[in-house]
Amino acid sequence: MIILLAALGASLGSFFNVLIHRLPQGKSIIKPASSCAGCGYRIPFYLNIPILSYIILKGRCKQCGEVIHWHHLLVEVITPLLLIALFFKFGITDILFYKYAVLICFMVPIFFIDAFHHIIPHVLSIPLIPIGLLFSLHSRGDVGLLNALITAFAVFVLLYGIALFYLLIRKKEGLGGGDIWLLTGLATFFGFVNMPFLFIFAALAGIIWFLIFIRNRDLEFAFGNFIAITAVVWALAGDWITTALRL
Repeated sequence: MIILLAALGASLGSFFNVLIHRLPQGKSIIKPASSCAGCGYRIPFYLNIPILSYIILKGRCKQCGEVIHWHHLLVEVITPLLLIALFFKFGITDILFYKYAVLICFMVPIFFIDAFHHIIPHVLSIPLIPIGLLFSLHSRGDVGLLNALITAFAVFVLLYGIALFYLLIRKKEGLGGGDIWLLTGLATFFGFVNMPFLFIFAALAGIIWFLIFIRNRDLEFAFGNFIAITAVVWALAGDWITTALRL
């Protein structure tokens, strides 16, 4: 099972790299086939093997020598590791494995797209809402339908209100629409009890990063990547963290 998840995760990571590269540019994720961003060289299937191809080619295009960004390898490594971690936590028969595997499959590209481009495509954030609601219908889920609906509605209204208030006071956008939709989608996955923790930990991570690496209020600051990484951590260890905090 670990070998299967490793192969599946690496393949998904390769696809996520396509999303990370093309979605911010508004390009099709289907056509054309995988190609070098520098020279347009169509990558043959035998040079498009996740992880191995990057290592064999030493992170460069075989045709033109263009450097392939390191995040391609990272995405193809971290995706299978996260799926394997979910497997060890929930097992393969638990509905929560599939629920949070789907969540991770959205969080990985969202993290890198927001980190590199400071946007969260609606095509990756809004679908989380119906998907989370569908999982809430399962009898063995950890968040019921009513909980998911009420939490999502409350989160959306609260964040939209904060965004409008900030816009009126500062005359500029403070909380992007992508962040609002992303957090609303996560509300359907995590429910009322977990969302305050997710807010707090994502905000703390963002504040610490800002104070250490940015320290300029006029610079644009991406918050979605901190939301994404907090969601992944919470899927894997949220129950342990809340238990520790109660102690």
